Amino acid sequence: MITPQGEPKVIEFNCRFGDPETQAILPLLDTPLETLVMACAEQKLKEVGPIAWKPGVSACVVMSAGGYPGDYPKGYPITGLDAAEQTGVAIFHAGTKFQDGQVLTDGGRVLAVNALGMNFDRAFAKAYEAIALIQFQDCYYRKDIGHRVRS
Repeated sequence: MITPQGEPKVIEFNCRFGDPETQAILPLLDTPLETLVMACAEQKLKEVGPIAWKPGVSACVVMSAGGYPGDYPKGYPITGLDAAEQTGVAIFHAGTKFQDGQVLTDGGRVLAVNALGMNFDRAFAKAYEAIALIQFQDCYYRKDIGHRVRS
């Protein structure tokens, strides 16, 4: 946040691995994450050298349960995950559970679908193509994610 005086202020550090922001950034990391984590733990990060990133961009779209962020039902079967993964996206499970051989909804933010591309148009198109293959009752997701950054 930038204050009215033009000073930057940190409101929040949002760096949990379950956050969609992290799920969009980490797939672009080319330097092994475990190398960076160990270097931080051992206070040797400056010895790692430059952090390497994959070329291109990343897009992450959250699929939510109907009613979220308010009350929402749980336990709906989720289908199409295998077909969606075949398109080359990464699917992050957040509000899911595995029960009796099925993946079921179990939270408000159910899934995050991440796609890489050489530009934002392609990355978002790929994410939304995969989302079209995934089904669960009362699913909703925003269709305007990234509309300001598309190339």
